[in-house]
Amino acid sequence: MASRSRRPEHSGPPELFYDQNEARKYVRNSRMIDIQTKMTERALELLCLPENQPCYLLDIGCGSGLSGDYISEEGHYWVGIDISPAMLDAALDRDTEGDLLLGDMGQGVPFRPGSFDGCISISAVQWLCNANKKSDVPAKRLYRFFSSLYSALVRGARAVLQLYPENSEQLELITTQATRAGFTGGVVVDFPNSAKAKKFYLCLFSGPSTFLPKGLTESQDAEQATESTFTSERAPRRTARRGLVKKSREWVLEKKERRRRQGKDVRPDTQYTGRKRRPRF
Repeated sequence: MASRSRRPEHSGPPELFYDQNEARKYVRNSRMIDIQTKMTERALELLCLPENQPCYLLDIGCGSGLSGDYISEEGHYWVGIDISPAMLDAALDRDTEGDLLLGDMGQGVPFRPGSFDGCISISAVQWLCNANKKSDVPAKRLYRFFSSLYSALVRGARAVLQLYPENSEQLELITTQATRAGFTGGVVVDFPNSAKAKKFYLCLFSGPSTFLPKGLTESQDAEQATESTFTSERAPRRTARRGLVKKSREWVLEKKERRRRQGKDVRPDTQYTGRKRRPRF
């Protein structure tokens, strides 16, 4: 489990911890951006979304929109909800493509039944296990969150929530409330023998139970590395996109093609597409 020391949720409410200084880190710190992107990539793999079909996803604790950027790169639509105004301001400044909502997931997700094809969350759910005021009861807040999330998902859809549980008791509290809300599934642990790379993913199913993917390990061979068949064909395209320089012609053309796949109205490509223009004075 995660160490007890230096846990952000022990320092106070998330809307106060994630202030402008913290939001700036999620925009400028290349290491944090890389970690967030990799965890989002893994979460989307575990969602098992259909190939070549845009989906409508919910991002719980969307923060500055880093996860949303990756979702958009994969050709999906998304809505993000976060309790921190500073983080959402950072997302707006970055001109993210998803819709943003200020809200407390412990009060439930305010969407109509069957609105989303899937849900991801990166490093957010463990915040519900802490009571910052007398009226906060972790078990009740978790149940309210999971029950509203269950309702907001299309039947048969998945939710993949990456989290940092403080101990086994906290993880049991979270999974118990998810089960009470109607979810099936389990916990996937990547790199269980690594102190730094170990990651927990709570994989929840809003329909009949299905197979639970195996966690990644440092020593697995190529066959084990693609234990979920839905990941093997997508990896080359992800690697190629990572090599594109932002605002370059290739980056602009790829983004326009992605929007065409989403059914959006996009201007035709010309010899001037992506060309750098001289500054105006």
